[in-house]
This record gives sequence, structure tokens and C-alpha cells, in this order.
Amino acid sequence: MEPTYSRIHPGFKLNGFHCSTDALKEVGYSLIKEGVPFEQAIGDFLLDWLDEKQIIEVNTSGSTGKPKSILLKKSHMVNSALATGNFFGLQPGNSALLCLPSDFIAGKMMLVRAMVLGLELDYVEPSTSPLEYVSNSYDFCAMVPLQLEKSLGKLKMIRTLLVGGAPISNALEKKVKHESTTVFETYGMTETITHVAVKKIHPVPSNVVETFFQTLPGVTVSMDSKDCLVLDAPDISDDKVITNDLVHLVSETEFKWLGRYDNIINSGGVKLIPEQIEAKLAKIISDRFFVTGFHDEKLGQKLVLLVEGEIDKDYLLQEILSSNVLNKFEVPKAIYNVSKFTETDNGKILRHKTVKTL
Repeated sequence: MEPTYSRIHPGFKLNGFHCSTDALKEVGYSLIKEGVPFEQAIGDFLLDWLDEKQIIEVNTSGSTGKPKSILLKKSHMVNSALATGNFFGLQPGNSALLCLPSDFIAGKMMLVRAMVLGLELDYVEPSTSPLEYVSNSYDFCAMVPLQLEKSLGKLKMIRTLLVGGAPISNALEKKVKHESTTVFETYGMTETITHVAVKKIHPVPSNVVETFFQTLPGVTVSMDSKDCLVLDAPDISDDKVITNDLVHLVSETEFKWLGRYDNIINSGGVKLIPEQIEAKLAKIISDRFFVTGFHDEKLGQKLVLLVEGEIDKDYLLQEILSSNVLNKFEVPKAIYNVSKFTETDNGKILRHKTVKTL
């Protein structure tokens, strides 16, 4: 039987109960009427998914621009679920944990994967520590980096973990190496129905110097004239998706993510990619931080470093200079303390809004 959004896989379970289409509609109504807010979001999506419309309206998180509503084809969401199942070898009866809010695409797609692939899905209230009160083990789960950070030591309860919504920092990647869970960083956005590529973070053979993002089945990549990633994924998007992500292409199915084109700092004619500088500074700075460009009369833009919390700025600058991790153009011209970074619900730093707080 060919999977389609109008059919629920007979192996699908939600919190331990088999659910037919009619039963799932009743569950949706019950969650909306009697559930707490995160359960109401699940109920809303279930009813939207089970109605007769071929499209569904979803909201973007606003992490790379203003939040907006977009329309997605349910058939494309089914194809995305099938590609994920194919790539990770998910089988009917495998267990999965939903710990992301269903208001956004990542949480919605955990539900879709379960319904399409026949997974046994449990849900818990989204929080920064999603495994704190969980006693079962699961084959599959998705989290944001902040949830991963707070779940260290309990990750053995998850066999395969996807981490998205924001890049995994070098510091967090090192901490994950002590876990038994297989961890993948994901690349994607609402327009691509969550991830279209994944990068294995752990375990990685000791002789592998660097891993790259690998596309899911049916997805190929290229670059535009700005060296930004272009995605060709006909199973999930009618048109090619042109991104603002600077990349280095390894092949038509592999790439290295460098940073955001709209974050580039042009300082005296030298183009600086903040994310590349931040990767170097992560070896020195343990607090949250980022670099950005401030207007400068001579340079056009000057590179500055923003650090969350109180730090000794003079000492930090000397530490940066003595470490020799940065070239002369990458050394910050100024360092600022910010008591608290502005961020999205999933913990991703909103750079421009944070700068405005200064």
C-alpha cells in the first residue's frame, strides 16, 4: 500500500495506543479540548493533517528572518518522512520520542513520520531537559542543541538522535563524544520540510578528519553566483530552493556549511565570515558569544565580539592575541558584554535583535 497523508500506517501508536484515522481525530479533538497548550498544538496539527485539504499552513521560527506562514503540500511532507525513514533505516514498530513543540515544522514532522512509517511515538512536554522524566528508551528522536546539552548523561536512552534548529558548537560536539548515542546534525528549514541533509557527529572513525553534510535520497545540491547553496529536491519542493547559506561543495550530494551570506562582514574590503571566526574562538571562549560588524567610518564595517555575561574584556583580548587562532583581519576591534542574548524558543541566538539591545 503506497503511503499517503490520507492513510495512517496500521503500526502507528501514539503514547502506547494504536490509532486509526477516526480514532486519531477523536484524540485530536480531546487534546484541543482538555490538553495543556503543547498538547493542544498536537491536536490542532492532527486535525489539520486529517482534513480533506491537500495543503497545510505552517509557521517559520523566524531564526533567519521575520516569522511567516507558508503553505506546504501534504504529499511533500509524506515524501520527506519516507526519505528520512529510508536514510535512517526506520521500520514499523520502531519507537520515537517527540519532545519538540508541534507549533513548528520539526515537531509536526515527528508526528508525520510516525503516522507514515508506523512508528510508536510517545510525546512529552517540550522543555530544555526533555529526558529528565523519561524512563523508556527510544530508537529515534529529534532535539535542538540546547536540549542536547541538557540531556548529556541520559542520551543512552536514544539510539539515533537528530539535532537541528541551530548549528552544534565545537564545545558541545566534544561533549557528545562520551555518549553511546548516534548523533546527526541536520540542515534544513521550514521550506524544505525540516532536514534535507545530515552530518554525522558521533561516532566518527578516528581517521576521519572532517565530516560533511550528506543529502537525503532524492536531493542534490549546487551553488549560485554568490557561492550560496541551491537545493534541488523535486519530491518535497516544486521549485529549486535558493538559500543564503555559504557552502563548499564536495559533490552534488555533499557539502560543507560555511555560514550565512547575510552575516558577512566587509571590513576594509576584506570579507569575513562570522561563523568561521566563531569556530576558531570556540577553542578559547566557553561562554556564549558571536561576532558581527558595526559601522565604521574608515573600514565600512569593523569586526566586534559580543559575549553573554560578565567577562574581563582586556584579559580576553590578550588571550585571543596570544593564542594565534585568528589572522590579523579576524581579531575583534572591540568586545562587548551583553547580559542576556535575545533568542528564539529553541535557543538559537537572534544576532540582529541582540545587537539592538546594546
